[in-house]
Amino acid sequence: MPQPKVSIIIVSWNSARYLPSCLKNLSVQTFKNFEIIIVDNGSKDNCAKGLEDIYPNLDLKVKHLPSNLGFATANNIGARLAKGHWLALLNADAFPEPDWLDKLLQAVKNYPQFSCFSSRQIQANNPNFLDGAGDAYHVSGMAWRIGIGYPSEQYGRKFEEIFSPCAAAAMYSREAFLEVGGFDEDYFSYFEDVDLGFRLQLKENRCLYVPSATVCHVGSATFGERSDFAFYHAHRNLIWTFVKNMPSALLWRYLPSHIVANLIYIVYYMFRGRGKILWKAKKDAIRGLSKAIQKRRKIQAQRKITDRELLKVMKRGWLQPYLLGYRLRRILNAKSQKA
Repeated sequence: MPQPKVSIIIVSWNSARYLPSCLKNLSVQTFKNFEIIIVDNGSKDNCAKGLEDIYPNLDLKVKHLPSNLGFATANNIGARLAKGHWLALLNADAFPEPDWLDKLLQAVKNYPQFSCFSSRQIQANNPNFLDGAGDAYHVSGMAWRIGIGYPSEQYGRKFEEIFSPCAAAAMYSREAFLEVGGFDEDYFSYFEDVDLGFRLQLKENRCLYVPSATVCHVGSATFGERSDFAFYHAHRNLIWTFVKNMPSALLWRYLPSHIVANLIYIVYYMFRGRGKILWKAKKDAIRGLSKAIQKRRKIQAQRKITDRELLKVMKRGWLQPYLLGYRLRRILNAKSQKA
């Protein structure tokens, strides 16, 4: 077999409901020179059993892990097993269009200055709406999926440089991915793709959103939408991401806004019955700061990008993180009035 150009890594955990559809869509890709590495995170539903025999037309390998080691660790294991020049990460509940890989590789050819690429995600259960157009990062340390919930026929249609790919459907240069150490395995899951994107940015690895590379994504299929598990890990990990990666001058400049943002969310969610889990996330983040600071020393010592260049791909509006829901409601209201 020739060396594959792309290695598709799928982390599976009790994904029997979705994995067959994902693999079916991969089997009809117009670009054929790829391998699939499924890293099974100790599933109990036999979702990865016998897949090599079920899909003999695919160059497919399964790595079984004894337990759920987390999304970050499982993807790193897949990356070390991969042979392709490009790593395409795909969630088990993400179903790519037949030309998905073709469009990503066309972007590689047309935009050689970029080394990571984010796909256009459509909500699988409601295709009239986006599930995201890559990830945005705010100077306060908050991050969000661009365009989530926006009407898909109007938004997410343009190529644009963004901060980082959403790892549900992303492609990275394998060399760049491994050079920065892959995902931080202390994160387990959630916010790990933003953290990776930050470290890639610091090493001058730019990210492009590719609107023609489309996947339908169920989203939150593993732990449920806004589950306590997801809520805890996202709010813990966002603090570590800010502390580890923000260059010194920017860290001190934006530390007050980082503290204020965390306090605002604590107060907000206390009145919505989620204060306890959020307090635990913040306390555990503080307990892990010494380790994060140790990582920071290495990350900052290897930084290549200037502060000015980094700020160009960050969001800086002071109220922007807090007005996302308001802006979305205005867009949806305008759409309903036109209808």
